[in-house]
Amino acid sequence: MQTTLNPAAPAFSRAGIVWLKLSVVYLIIGVSMGIAMGASQNFTLRPVHAHVNLLGWTTMALAGLIYSVFPKAGESRLARAHFWLMNLALPVMMVALGLVLFGRMAVVPVLGAAEIVAALGIVTFAANLFINLKN
Repeated sequence: MQTTLNPAAPAFSRAGIVWLKLSVVYLIIGVSMGIAMGASQNFTLRPVHAHVNLLGWTTMALAGLIYSVFPKAGESRLARAHFWLMNLALPVMMVALGLVLFGRMAVVPVLGAAEIVAALGIVTFAANLFINLKN
């Protein structure tokens, strides 16, 4: 049975769609990591798995939905800053965290810098919502 979209329903914003698609990439990575850890019974990367699922899948999916419901926020400069801060920081943070978990302590400063950039992305997201969501 074919379903049709409601023509009166608002379309998702471009920004929202990009965030949602990226979140699904992180979901696939997180699920794959979980399967690999379970199969090998090596749970060293459990914190990476958790961060990929929380910051990658959940946080990005919620941002995509929020930016779709509130397109003014999704089209703002703050949304673009949020996008680049998170999408540059998260992969670096996950790789650096993995290396630290395997004893490569020399990358701790890289991990710290990536965490700060990710935190700035979250603060930018919050600022965007407080500025662009009005009653």
